[in-house]
Amino acid sequence: MKKLSTRVIYIAIFAAIWQSVYYLEIFPTMLFPSVFDIFSSLYKELLDGSLITKVGYTLYLIFLGILVSFGIIVVFVLLSSLHKNIKNYFISAVSVLDPLPGIALLPLAILWFGVGNGAIVFIMTHSIIWPVLLAILLGFDSIPKIYKEVALNMQIPKTRMLIDIYIPAAMASIIMGLKSGWARAWRALIAAEMIFGTTGALGGLGWDIYIKRSYLDMPGMLATLIVLMVIGILIEDLLFKFIENKTIKNGEQSHEFT
Repeated sequence: MKKLSTRVIYIAIFAAIWQSVYYLEIFPTMLFPSVFDIFSSLYKELLDGSLITKVGYTLYLIFLGILVSFGIIVVFVLLSSLHKNIKNYFISAVSVLDPLPGIALLPLAILWFGVGNGAIVFIMTHSIIWPVLLAILLGFDSIPKIYKEVALNMQIPKTRMLIDIYIPAAMASIIMGLKSGWARAWRALIAAEMIFGTTGALGGLGWDIYIKRSYLDMPGMLATLIVLMVIGILIEDLLFKFIENKTIKNGEQSHEFT
């Protein structure tokens, strides 16, 4: 909460600087609108419900991408647990595919899935899978050997060992991978929506930015950018913080208590 409050203060300072520059008329007002015009546009879109619809569409797409990605990641993790060579193969695949920007696969995605949700989900899946998979595999490797040896001596099944020992012990690394995957998927989604705007496909916030740019609606475009930043801050400071508190910190407290 303290971190969130600090960010709000920084945003307020930035808004004050922006408004001061507006009053100085250094830039044309059509390209550099006032803070009041930006928030007026934001208020109007909230009032007529159009902003809620676009936010809902964008969040639907990204959570669909996350759902598909997690299904694939689970399969990859289970396969990598079968043999060390399989795990090494996936680590090599990450080193090759992870540096490839998701948006660079857009032409291929359009050819395979057409212009629509399928192509966007494909790009997001590519952006999510590799950093999360690498974080999970490296997190498993960092688990103390004593945990693995005790589980093997007790003849615990691999599935139960994965759920009860590996995942909790590697949770810090997994959450870091999730943060990286979320950030990359979020950027890929907005970029893909903006590009699909040129083909006339309906979309969410990215498409909204493209349309407003076409009509030189600077207050509206900047209002949408503010919404993107707010969503990013909420996911980072609230959702991931909640997950960390319920997993990593609770685990540390339980360990100290025992």
